[in-house]
Amino acid sequence: MGQERTLRLDYSFSGTSGSASVALDELRCIDGWAGRRNNLQEFPLKGNGQLTMRSCADGSILYRLSFSTLFQEWQNTEEAGHVRRSFENVFLVPMPAGKAEVCVELFDPHGCTEASLTHVVDPGDILIRPASSNPEVQDLMISGPADKCIDVVIVAEGYTESEMGTFWKDARKAMQSILSHEPFKTYRKRFNFRAVGLRSAESGVSIPAKGVWKDTPLHSHFSTFYSDRYLTTLNIKDLHDHLAGVPYEHIIILANTDNYGGGGIYNSYTLTTAHHRLFKPVVVHEFGHSFAGLADEYYYDDQYSNYYFPDCEPWEPNITTMYDFASKWEDMLGVDGVSVLEGGGYMSKGVWRPCPDCRMKTNEAAGFCPVCRRAIERMIRFYTD
Repeated sequence: MGQERTLRLDYSFSGTSGSASVALDELRCIDGWAGRRNNLQEFPLKGNGQLTMRSCADGSILYRLSFSTLFQEWQNTEEAGHVRRSFENVFLVPMPAGKAEVCVELFDPHGCTEASLTHVVDPGDILIRPASSNPEVQDLMISGPADKCIDVVIVAEGYTESEMGTFWKDARKAMQSILSHEPFKTYRKRFNFRAVGLRSAESGVSIPAKGVWKDTPLHSHFSTFYSDRYLTTLNIKDLHDHLAGVPYEHIIILANTDNYGGGGIYNSYTLTTAHHRLFKPVVVHEFGHSFAGLADEYYYDDQYSNYYFPDCEPWEPNITTMYDFASKWEDMLGVDGVSVLEGGGYMSKGVWRPCPDCRMKTNEAAGFCPVCRRAIERMIRFYTD
């Protein structure tokens, strides 16, 4: 840690199904640092991409993080076979005390580097633009200072001025649902939750399949990649612009709609509908993706696709191809019903999951399976021990 400031790194990831490139967009600075203070040189999970910041003076690692992106999901779509597209990505790192080298890598489905960019950041660069905002913030649960706890913000999307009262209640419901699940329940005192009330010009969010488009702060919409229930925002810079100055590490966006859907991207954000009857289990499921890097454990018998391959082990902790099962939950076999069941990660064959049911498989599950609970606990301890 060099300074009590945050360096915001904005990138553009672009390409096709068979190509990728990384370009630097902009550098921003924000007062304060709400990220982790421990394990700065470590990755908790490999992820689909990684960022490493090193000191130019001695080459020492200052900070590392892993992540996933919508761009890499899009690369698996039919559209990516014949169109080149670009996607915004934003990463927060501690502002270095001196010049630092930042390297961003993207991995292909086999875990090999597909694209990378290395550039130097000078904290004295006069073109690093300060970022600040002044949204209305309500503290939902503050367990300690930002440098001791995991800071989660719950953000309003599609709530008008007159609907702010509903949002504050929805935000509290989301927090309570997450904290009702183990191991979040046991480790609740390691979390801070704040709600950020962004006012929307229109009520609701965009539903392209119904021809509905709304003017909302984050421009989120269903039908991401033409999947009707996939709810995301592509405007990542706008999202972080609205949050500048609010202490946060992890983001949950609540959409003011009863249309079913959501999405969760590791170390990016969770976005979910707030008024569907399954809101509570869905927000927990999606937070499992964005916070702990957990994979979906459901699959499609009639939509077999190669999301994972037998020559490499998935980085997600709750699925396996059996390529390196010893690195997964081999040590937990037989504990509380943990076994190896084929079907997971959208694939009916070639991928295995730990248990018959789990919060990462169905909305009806009682909670997370033992393997997912351990993965979440490890992530919490990574941030706070």
